[in-house]
Amino acid sequence: MMYSSRRKPVLYFKEDSRAHYQRKLGDNPLLSQLFFGVLSRKCTIFRLVCFCIVIAFASLLWLQLSCSGDISRRVNYDGSVPQQLCSQDKHTVTSDDLSWGPHKIAVLVPFRERFEELLVFVPYMHSFLNKKKIRHKIVIINQVDHYRFNRASLINVGFMESGNDTDYIAMHDVDLLPQNEALDYGFPDRGPFHVASPELHPLYHYKTYVGGILLLTKQHYEMCNGMSNRFWGWGREDDEFYRRLQGAGLKLFRPTGITTGYETFRHIHDPAWRKRDQKRVAAQKQEQFKVDKEGGLTNLRYKIESKTILTIGGAPCTIMNVLLDCDHNETPWCLLS
Repeated sequence: MMYSSRRKPVLYFKEDSRAHYQRKLGDNPLLSQLFFGVLSRKCTIFRLVCFCIVIAFASLLWLQLSCSGDISRRVNYDGSVPQQLCSQDKHTVTSDDLSWGPHKIAVLVPFRERFEELLVFVPYMHSFLNKKKIRHKIVIINQVDHYRFNRASLINVGFMESGNDTDYIAMHDVDLLPQNEALDYGFPDRGPFHVASPELHPLYHYKTYVGGILLLTKQHYEMCNGMSNRFWGWGREDDEFYRRLQGAGLKLFRPTGITTGYETFRHIHDPAWRKRDQKRVAAQKQEQFKVDKEGGLTNLRYKIESKTILTIGGAPCTIMNVLLDCDHNETPWCLLS
């Protein structure tokens, strides 16, 4: 028996360690051989910890591979996240599945700096359209220039870049999610189909409203020469497009038999957090109510800075970074200054 030199005495027993553990193990030769064999291999706590880390890393790697490289959380129709991390969409389309029909929609989403809404929108709409067996691709047209936001021009760009594999488009706001599965997103062969009709939209209820979600065949969109490029800032471009539909002789259709009223859509825009650019500067106050008889697809000027295919929560989408061009003589209000 001896004491340490520290303030508080610590009691140590000096004893041959092998004899000590031999006494603990008793006379069983098998246990003694196994125990001292482990000691001889120096199986320390440090090595045990390292072994556990290796096992954990291998498990995570296997999980990532089993999820096909995408371990992002998926979003349900109500915006919540399901428990299944690696769940596969049972409605995934195959090229030989005739039940999906011959048509394919390009969901055109004009966009700028609403990333939180985008993370909800893309997987939600992908699942919603898959469940309805609608062939689709989601195209996010992201305005990256220094001009004011121009929703109409971005939709024009999306139309021009949507590709030959689609034959109709959806002009779709990123903050509006359909809640009723009875809503029709099918091919609008009879004429433009306004999904977010005034009777159903949670905010806008006037009868000439055609914003939010509007479906058109590509032929009908070309008949209108697209949308006007004169609307910088928020609002009024939809009202002008309503007049274009009338001028092209196109009949507007809207949903029937929907009983969910203003609960048909979920509006995920937070006006307190994301204020809209509603300023009217210079001659814009007088110009905002006029019909642009010449402008549209024919005088659209833009540049694609980059195009990337991404997967968000298991849902594929195309992100196009777009630089719009502004004629300062024609529309000086494209800049607030």
